[in-house]
Amino acid sequence: MSDDAEVLVVGGGPVGLAAAIEARLAGLDVVVAEPRDGAIDKACGEGLMPGALPALARLGVDPKGMPFVGIVYRDGRSRVEHRFRGGPGRGVRRTVLHAALRARASEVGVRFTSARVESFTQRAGMVAAGDIRARWLIGADGLHSAIAREAGLARPTPKPRRRFGQRKHFALAPWSEFVEVTWTPLGELYLTPIAEDQVGVALLARRGVHFDDAVAASPELAARLAGATATSELRGAGPLRQHTTARTAGRVLLVGDASGYVDALTGEGLRIGFAQARAAIDAIRSDDPASYERAWERETRDFRRLTGTLVSLAASPARGLVVPAASRLPGVFASAVERLAR
Repeated sequence: MSDDAEVLVVGGGPVGLAAAIEARLAGLDVVVAEPRDGAIDKACGEGLMPGALPALARLGVDPKGMPFVGIVYRDGRSRVEHRFRGGPGRGVRRTVLHAALRARASEVGVRFTSARVESFTQRAGMVAAGDIRARWLIGADGLHSAIAREAGLARPTPKPRRRFGQRKHFALAPWSEFVEVTWTPLGELYLTPIAEDQVGVALLARRGVHFDDAVAASPELAARLAGATATSELRGAGPLRQHTTARTAGRVLLVGDASGYVDALTGEGLRIGFAQARAAIDAIRSDDPASYERAWERETRDFRRLTGTLVSLAASPARGLVVPAASRLPGVFASAVERLAR
């Protein structure tokens, strides 16, 4: 069977679905290749920054969740907070977000095929992946992208820089209107309100750090979670840091985590991914993949610089100074949060 299309999107996660919806809104015929059934889950902080919400709205998606008004950094001694100036973000269970995007994609006429695409060939004006042929291929297949490897764009992650994410949910009413980031000696713990009776706790840490040990390293968080019923199994992801040499190769464009990723530490991955999806479709419409490379550099610049700096500090002997320094320089902290939240 041949699924000829103008655009083939490999990967049906949130950014892949956003790219597919963008393509249909632009009048392009699109097929999404995704082997997994149902709502796709992922170990992530589940906080949508304020800038992600209008990006979803223009796609016609408004997922249910819990608003949060800003970001808090804390450790056992210091605390600093910043309230977003442009309105709240939203904590949204990843499966809820995915289901909303999938429903909207089907509504606008995106076609789906249950296929795992790990290789492709290019020839004049066409990309072929198994039985699927398209004028363009968008690789949205995540951190360990087969499309990035096949295109020769993936670069190995240095072992000393490898960090991993873990996440679990608890049946608790949120006690904070912020996303709270607790810095411990073992890693960073993210508390995100996602419903009136549920919170998500995500951990970013080096390989080998156990979730329960990291929670125990924060006595205040451990006390709040003591006796709470877990509403999900522990889920992990990583290594988080992924490099690419470029984001385009002929008629192949990479978006989302597949295009390269620094770390989840500052929490704006989806906002940037949605911007990449829009830029990729704009480049396809103008038949100018080089314009996507420029747009990718522009959209990710602050993310790469600020997050890269924080990750370097988190992995250094200066780790314990991050929160005290932020609390003494609240204006700097606020400026960084605002740049990442927009």
